[in-house]
Amino acid sequence: MQQRSFAGGGRVRRFAVRRFAPLFLIVVLVVVFALTAFALTRSADPFAAGAVVDPPFPSLTYGIQAFLWWDENIASVHLAWVRMMSFSHVKQIFAWEDLEPEPGLWSFVASDRIVDQAESYGLHLVVRLSDAPDWSHPSVPGRRREDFIDAPPDAQYMDAWANYCGTVAARYRGRISAYQIWNEPNLSREWGNREPNAAEFVELLRRCSAAIRAADPAAILISAGLATTGNQDVTAHRDDIFLQEMYDAGFQQYIDVVGAHAPGYRAPEYGPDDAERDGFGRWSTFRRIEDLRKIMVRNGDAARQMAILELGWTTDQREDSQYRWFAVDEAQQADYLVRAYQYAAAHWRPWVGLMSTIYIADPAWTPDDEEYWWAVTATGIDWSPPGITRPAYLALASMPKYCGDQVIAARDGDYLLPNDVLQIPVCAG
Repeated sequence: MQQRSFAGGGRVRRFAVRRFAPLFLIVVLVVVFALTAFALTRSADPFAAGAVVDPPFPSLTYGIQAFLWWDENIASVHLAWVRMMSFSHVKQIFAWEDLEPEPGLWSFVASDRIVDQAESYGLHLVVRLSDAPDWSHPSVPGRRREDFIDAPPDAQYMDAWANYCGTVAARYRGRISAYQIWNEPNLSREWGNREPNAAEFVELLRRCSAAIRAADPAAILISAGLATTGNQDVTAHRDDIFLQEMYDAGFQQYIDVVGAHAPGYRAPEYGPDDAERDGFGRWSTFRRIEDLRKIMVRNGDAARQMAILELGWTTDQREDSQYRWFAVDEAQQADYLVRAYQYAAAHWRPWVGLMSTIYIADPAWTPDDEEYWWAVTATGIDWSPPGITRPAYLALASMPKYCGDQVIAARDGDYLLPNDVLQIPVCAG
């Protein structure tokens, strides 16, 4: 009986296999198809755009850096220019050395005024926290602005650095949209003329991030934009290597958005693969940000958004300029900037949110200043025509804006501004 039962069971199993074989084959084919489709999707989108489901910034968010600190009247004019561009965000440095020139001696006159003025124009602020005072890094030889651009605080002044970050965030809780923490730490000139160190920068980031989150949890935190460079020596570290070292040190837990810089070298559509094919460095393209995005994806950080904190093309064609090799004329500058925003709108949403152009010119700049040649406005404040003698300003103001589900239509060349700049539309965000 047991044998017959066993034999009978075997026949039932063989019958069942024959009966359900087609179904099993269908399941296998579905699984294979799904895995293939997933692989093709990953191949088609190496930037994993679909992973970004809750971006801090609408994509795109249009911003520009200005210099509003020293002159109230000029600041008002420049903020009006930003509103006239239909840009919604203004990036401004709140230098530690200006806010706390001596330990415990604070001055908020300029920062209070800037926050009030930006609000009066319906604009959002992105504040850069940097520019440590000389008293905070006595171990660094030389003086800021003379021997180096910036230097991190010495270990015994890290509490003072965190206090600076937290003091600003507490004073302007709910009124500053986002904070950029430091600038280009992969350059020695921004690191006290010492060799850049990603782990040290992440510690600087950690201390500032904790202080801001305790004071203003809603503020968006952005890591410093990295300089695009092919150097890997004591003067500079390659941006892609430095970013991976930041991941190795766990920096992503201290920020909401990964910052990047995208200075223009060639046409915006020219990418890192094109540069490598032509014998140039991958870093020397506007689209270098795509290489950095792939590093984020490889580190399991695809859900995080990126912000371009500096975007521009220089017009510095002087014979002795170190930037002459990639400088453009003013008409090209205008054309390339518009095409850069168009490229990002078509290819980088939603993983790129904020795109901040450089610069609304500081009136104090002269042709001897590097920044003078990157600016999209002249250094004067003549209202006629507004924004002035450089074509880039009017080109950026006139181009269409794509922000989330909103579109602000392109303006005609003869667009007439309303009497009240607050009637000019900006993207909500």
